[in-house]
Amino acid sequence: MSHVSEIDIVIKSLDAVRAACERLGWQFVERQTTYKWYGRWVGDSPLPKNTKIEDLGKCDHAIKVPGASYEVGVVEMPDGTYALRYDLWSSGGLDAKLGKNAGFLKQAYGIEAAKIAARRKGFSCYEQVQEDGKTIELVMRRADS
Repeated sequence: MSHVSEIDIVIKSLDAVRAACERLGWQFVERQTTYKWYGRWVGDSPLPKNTKIEDLGKCDHAIKVPGASYEVGVVEMPDGTYALRYDLWSSGGLDAKLGKNAGFLKQAYGIEAAKIAARRKGFSCYEQVQEDGKTIELVMRRADS
């Protein structure tokens, strides 16, 4: 069965996606034009927004996640942002690796995008993991202070 889904996040920076993948121990594969999924649409769930059946499995870049047989497709949108698409069917192994609602990937992307933006504006940046072991605080300081 196929359940291709789009992760609810707007990707503006491929550099942040690369850094997020590195942070998570995943591999960002530039210019890989297909991502691994079930391989055929069976019509049992809605297609991602603005997607045709023939577009499933096609991408501009891909993310390989160790321990998963399926991959995440990074698809450039007409406005220059990127969408992340993957088949969440359990046999592909991605759903468990990405976390609930792809939370691991979204958190890592958010952290890395914030760090990149801060550095571009002249801030130094470091992370502090909170007592719960899950919450990450980004501390930014002007590099000249």
